[in-house]
Amino acid sequence: MHVLYFHQHFSTPDGAAGTRSYEMAQALIRAGHSVTMVCGSYSQGETGLKTQFVKGRRRGNVDGIDVIEFALDYGNHLGFAQRIGVFAKFAIGSIGVAMREKCDVVFATTTPLTAGIPGIFARWLRRKPFVFEVRDLWPELPKAMGVITNPLVLWLMSVLEWCSYRSADRLIGLSPGIVDGIAGRGVHRDRIELVPNGCDLDLFSTPAEVWRPEGVSEDQFLAIFTGTHGNANGLDAVLDAAKELQARGRDDIRIALVGHGREKQSLQLRAQEENIANVLFLDPVPKTKLAGLMGGADVGLQVLRNVPAFYFGTSPNKFFDYISAGLPVVNNYPGWVSELITENRCGYAVPPDDPKAFADALEQAADNRQDLPEFSANATGLAKREFSRELLALRWVSWVTGVKSRPRGPSR
Repeated sequence: MHVLYFHQHFSTPDGAAGTRSYEMAQALIRAGHSVTMVCGSYSQGETGLKTQFVKGRRRGNVDGIDVIEFALDYGNHLGFAQRIGVFAKFAIGSIGVAMREKCDVVFATTTPLTAGIPGIFARWLRRKPFVFEVRDLWPELPKAMGVITNPLVLWLMSVLEWCSYRSADRLIGLSPGIVDGIAGRGVHRDRIELVPNGCDLDLFSTPAEVWRPEGVSEDQFLAIFTGTHGNANGLDAVLDAAKELQARGRDDIRIALVGHGREKQSLQLRAQEENIANVLFLDPVPKTKLAGLMGGADVGLQVLRNVPAFYFGTSPNKFFDYISAGLPVVNNYPGWVSELITENRCGYAVPPDDPKAFADALEQAADNRQDLPEFSANATGLAKREFSRELLALRWVSWVTGVKSRPRGPSR
């Protein structure tokens, strides 16, 4: 079976972005299927293609995946209107691919929500089976965050969401809340499968070289955050906790924030202005090197803004990377991730918007390092037992390749 796979932000492990689509494509290939991956250029990603673009696109084989890459400049530096423009260009280019490329199944994954557009066209104009993967609930999340307030834009996004859900023969949600959100739009649950982000145990459990950032000694306690420095992440909460630790005289605790994002410059400026000296800002690193940093850290920070839509509606890559590496996790918002940490005793769950409680958790971890090996073992056990990417990939492949197109016409 040949799967035509649309993911605008596709990246191999050589990039600093999530690699779910790369891993799922590899799982398809191992199962005897073939894949054409359609993507755009992404500042933190690495598609693996090195040839020159011709008329705005290039194509080649990357680790057995047939990759079509559009020359689209996308990154966290773009404003809202610029991002919308890039999303639209990718959707338009992808429609052409969806209408021409030979395939047995069309698969599309968000974000952005516009990723579903080529699947809609292939479903209704070519009668191709369409599987739609939802990584975030749109427009619910941007509305809850206050990122998008224009009622017309929100309505258009809601219409696109409805059309994508109703056009798809099968859907995949990455968290329990996302599955509930899809079902809440009138989709039968027998058309929805939960396949969360998984744990890359081979990469993170055996790093090639363990390392620490320059300036962090071996006897200091190191907490790391690895990911986007954006509005959704609420990293001011980390600076608040760091400031509290500094006021307590805990010079033995260091925090490293690894990544890029629109908020990074303002966070660095705040740290400088308020003389928060126990926080280090690092550039993104490839996952192969990131594994070594996790091997040298004491805890990982799973941080988001206190937005109720996040509680059960996200499937954070960072959390799964942390537990893959056996890294205890400090989490600062309620929801299913917090429950996993508490139930499996693999870290600390603290209430949101409470810098003292956040600082308390880091102090407790630093003062009771004898507990960390147990937390680490519990994290690794959870990763292997419930979130092994190998096992989840088998479920994903079975769900995608087992799809059969529904008859033309309205269907729930």
